[in-house]
Amino acid sequence: MTKPEIFQVATTTGNRDEADRIAVALVERKLAACVQISGPVSSIYRWQGKVEHSQEWVCTVKTTQTRYDEVERVIRELHSYDVPEILAVKVKTGLSDYLRWVHSEVK
Repeated sequence: MTKPEIFQVATTTGNRDEADRIAVALVERKLAACVQISGPVSSIYRWQGKVEHSQEWVCTVKTTQTRYDEVERVIRELHSYDVPEILAVKVKTGLSDYLRWVHSEVK
């Protein structure tokens, strides 16, 4: 039986408390082995016809492909943005011990 693929999912939040809430929920529900929070970062983007400048916190979620839909659901449930950034990237390779750990934590 092949193991599910590892995904790194990124989302940004408007404040640290929201990033922490999302990270804790994902790890406690065993949807993520780890969530790293970085920030603040400066974001410049167009929203509703205006160029916006804001500080955001980046959450990098370590999960599996099979848990992605649940990860997305929890992020959307806890996120304050109308349209949150949620991007998933398949991990092509990595330290085998680390990848096994992710699989063991995300069930």
